[in-house]
Amino acid sequence: MAHGILSQILDYSSRANPYPLYEELRKTPVFHDGTGPYVISTYYDIQNLLHDPRLSSDARNLAATAGDPLAEGGEAEETALPPSFLKLDPPEHDRLRRMTNRPFGPPHSPHRVDGMRGGLGDIVTGLIDNLGDTEDIDLVDQFAYPFPVTMICQLLGVPREDEPKFHVWADTLAASLDPDPDSDPAERQRKTHDSRMELGMYLAGLIEQRRKDPGEDMLSQLAAGHGPDESLSTMELLSTAALLLIAGHETTVNLITNGMLTLLRNPDVLAQLRKEPGLAAPLVEELLRFEPPVQLLPQRTPLVDIEVGGVTIPKGSSMWLILASGNRDPNRFENPDRFDPYRKDIQHLGLGSGIHSCFGAPLARLEAQLALSELARRLENPRLLEDPPPYRQNAVLRGPRHLRIACDGIRA
Repeated sequence: MAHGILSQILDYSSRANPYPLYEELRKTPVFHDGTGPYVISTYYDIQNLLHDPRLSSDARNLAATAGDPLAEGGEAEETALPPSFLKLDPPEHDRLRRMTNRPFGPPHSPHRVDGMRGGLGDIVTGLIDNLGDTEDIDLVDQFAYPFPVTMICQLLGVPREDEPKFHVWADTLAASLDPDPDSDPAERQRKTHDSRMELGMYLAGLIEQRRKDPGEDMLSQLAAGHGPDESLSTMELLSTAALLLIAGHETTVNLITNGMLTLLRNPDVLAQLRKEPGLAAPLVEELLRFEPPVQLLPQRTPLVDIEVGGVTIPKGSSMWLILASGNRDPNRFENPDRFDPYRKDIQHLGLGSGIHSCFGAPLARLEAQLALSELARRLENPRLLEDPPPYRQNAVLRGPRHLRIACDGIRA
C-alpha cells in the first residue's frame, strides 16, 4: 500500500476537500514512493499522456505492482464479462467505441442527444414539482440521482422500475474503480465478480427481448448490428451495455450534485444563473474543471519505458493521472481555486481527453445545464443545511452521498 500523501488522498477524511493535497502533490509532478504507482498531477503532463499511444488502459499490460492499492483490488470482475472499451486499447477500443457511437451520435445519429432535450426538460420539471417538504430536501435522492437514471433507462431501453435491482450492482461496480486501501481484496473481488455476473445476466435477458421485439432504444439498435463487420458479439454487447448503464448515470449524479453545492457556496453566481440561463453552458464547463466528477484515472500503464518530467517510468508500471489536480494547476489556469464561469479559456480535463474522452459527454453536459438552470430558476432562496455534506466513499467518482438543502418555496 502506498503511504504518505497518496494514502491521505484516498482516506475518506479528505473526501470533502482533497484540493490542498493535490497542491502538495504538484510540488513533485511525478510522484513515486518506491512501491506504489507513479502519480502524475500537473495539467500539461496529464494532457500529453492522455494523447500518448504508448500509454495503455488495458489492465492485462500491468506488471505485478506490489504496493499499488488498485492492483491489490485486482481485475477479477473481468472473468464475468470481458473488459468494456473503456479498459481496452486500439484497435479493439476503436472498433467497439465506433459501433457503440453509431446509435448515439454523429455521423449516424446526429440528432439523438439534442432530440432528448424535451424529454429531459419534462423529467426535470416533474422532479422539481415533487420535491415536497421545502424545509429539508435531499437533492441527491430526490433529484440528482433519479434524473440521469430515468434518462439512461429511456435511452437504453431498460425498464425504469428495475432501478432497485441495478442500483445495487452499479454501486458495487463503481466501488470497484476505487483504490480503497481498507477493503479486503478477496472479498471485494468476489462482490465485483458477482455483480458483473448478475448485471450481465439481467442485460442478456433484455437484449434477448429486444432481438425479438426491437424498439427505438440503443439496446435494440446495438443488438441489431450492421452487417458482419459492424456487429458486436454477445459478450461485447453485454459489457458495452453494462458500461453505458453505469457510466450513463454515476458521473452525472456527481456533476449535478457538485454543481449545486458549488452554486450554493457561490450565491452571486447562482443569482446570475437565475437571471441569465445562457450562463449554464460555460458554467458547466467551469464546474467540470473546478469539481470534476471523475477525480483520477488509476488504471494506466506504459507499454514501453517512458519519460515524464525527467523521470523514467518503466514499462508495465501502474500510473495514476490525477485529473482534478491538473484542473487546478496554476501553470495552466489563473486563480485555479476560484470558481469563475466567465473564464475565457476552460480547456479542462474533467471529461478526460484523447481516445478515452467521456463517451457520454454531450448528454452529461446537456443534463447538467438543464438541471442547474432549472434549480436556480425555481428554488426560492435555496440554502445548504449541512456543509460539508457527507461524501460517497469513492475517491475516483467523488461526490456528495446526500445534499440536504432548504428553500422558501418552489416557483412555477
